[in-house]
Amino acid sequence: MAEDRLPRSPALSLRNVVRTFQSPRGIIRAIDDVSFDVAEGTITGLIGPDGAGKTTLLRILAGILGADSGRATILGFDPATEAPALQRHLGYMPQKFGLYEDLTVGENLDLHADLHGVPKEKRAELYAPLLSMTALGPFRTRLAGKLSGGMKQKLGVACSLVHAPPLLLLDEPTVGVDPVSRRELWEILTRQVREKRTTLLVSTAYMDEASRFDRVVILYAGKVLGEGRPEDLVSEARGHVFHVIEQAWSIRKLEPVLSRVPGILDAVGEEEAVRIVAAGTSPPSLPAEIPDPKIDPVPPRFEDAFMQRLARGAGENLKPAPAPENLGWQNKKIGLADGGHEAAIVIRDLTRDFGSFRAVDHLTFSVGRGEIFGLLGANGAGKTTTFRMLSGLLLPTSGELKIDGEDVLGSRVAEIRGRLGYMSQKFSLYTQLTVHQNLVFFTSAYGMSGKRQRDRIAEIEAFFELEPYRDESAGLLPLGFRQRLALAASVAHEPSILLLDEPTSGVDPVARREFWRTISQLSLWGVSVLVTTHFMTEAEYCDRVAIMAQGRLLALGSPRDIRARARTPEIPDPTLEDAFIRLLESAPQGEVSA
Repeated sequence: MAEDRLPRSPALSLRNVVRTFQSPRGIIRAIDDVSFDVAEGTITGLIGPDGAGKTTLLRILAGILGADSGRATILGFDPATEAPALQRHLGYMPQKFGLYEDLTVGENLDLHADLHGVPKEKRAELYAPLLSMTALGPFRTRLAGKLSGGMKQKLGVACSLVHAPPLLLLDEPTVGVDPVSRRELWEILTRQVREKRTTLLVSTAYMDEASRFDRVVILYAGKVLGEGRPEDLVSEARGHVFHVIEQAWSIRKLEPVLSRVPGILDAVGEEEAVRIVAAGTSPPSLPAEIPDPKIDPVPPRFEDAFMQRLARGAGENLKPAPAPENLGWQNKKIGLADGGHEAAIVIRDLTRDFGSFRAVDHLTFSVGRGEIFGLLGANGAGKTTTFRMLSGLLLPTSGELKIDGEDVLGSRVAEIRGRLGYMSQKFSLYTQLTVHQNLVFFTSAYGMSGKRQRDRIAEIEAFFELEPYRDESAGLLPLGFRQRLALAASVAHEPSILLLDEPTSGVDPVARREFWRTISQLSLWGVSVLVTTHFMTEAEYCDRVAIMAQGRLLALGSPRDIRARARTPEIPDPTLEDAFIRLLESAPQGEVSA
């Protein structure tokens, strides 16, 4: 952010903080001798993979958890002994912010004002700027449960600021928020720092948000791997980053091969090349199976530096996903049993009304066999409603839905549903059951029993590396492993079509890479994938994408086609996120809701 900021006294200071937990795997050191400072009036980012300790650390600072040893000082208070006094000066927004969905926007603000002892005569003065900067003024009487995801996050921030705290702790505030709402949320937070000199400590799964921070702290396995200004950390990766292209190979085929090459710390597909981070400053030697690779150096970005630090901190290359033949589809031709229809999914003029509200409005597209198709849109665009109709959880008001050439609502609906694997937006497993018990439940639901069931569960647990966690409660797993378990459950019955509704929301870059390598491998076996995501870089993995707004289709084509639509003299090389925002902002007024 601002380069001209003068050094200030620490608003927050940690020294040698340790926190352990007992688990079925033994004692876990969630926070392991962590020390750093956060300067007053700055934004510090807390970045690390799932299970790194980010949420645990924020809970210690908020006074929800105690530390085993070490010391934390916040605005001169010790959260372990002075938590009640500290609460008056601290704002805390957890990952799942506790809005009351049956209360209105105004009533939620009043509730948090009551909790923090804000006098009623001062509330109108405090609420006015909060409602203005979050653009929630016109929605003051709307129930929180009726707000879009982006609006809920803005209301969560407003509630956190209702008592004007000098320090704000935010645990992944932009998770599940579309790019437009995410940009607006950061404008609100940045303004709060500049105008009110509020200090922010923010954890995030979005690497591109690092440019908004004054400093970043990288956590891995409870330890600090590095800290400093984002630009200083990025400079460490200069000379280590390359684009690799092999004209005869698809990006989807090339990326997993490169990820296994010694000397390559990270490999991720993007646009028309695979981006690699090399251990050295010279291009690594590639295997002979890649016949004619072209390797070009490219400028580093923060995610490269993050993955470089993580790979070195782990002491080895980040482990790639296993080969697809280990997952059990090798004895089956995916989805071809009924004649090999070219389109796995066909949607024509699909409409769904909820009373006077039209959630999906004459939607038309198809998904081919083995295609990865991305359904993008702002919060409330109708993506999840479309998924729920495809899975048979909702009936369409009108239109046509076909799976493998058959009507989803026809006489063979049970058989058709058996070909689908559905991973919902909200974690849908049984959190009180263990990993193994969840897999037993879901395989039983698909008619598996006896030796076949035991073998399939063992196969799934090995493939998704869930064996060390098989006796842990699903609700206690780090988010990345919960998502991994949800995907494992959705593919346990070897479906021909996967419906994935924001499957990597809030998941760190390491877990996202593992997830997408698995999905790419399944698609090569003929599994058709329909996926929604708010990570525009992830949409580059898709063969085609459709962009929705207010239930309607705004654009349809390959990622390259969509990017080309946003090209201007000012932005000659737009990203997919640039194109997404431009399409939504240029949509006819009334087509895109708040």
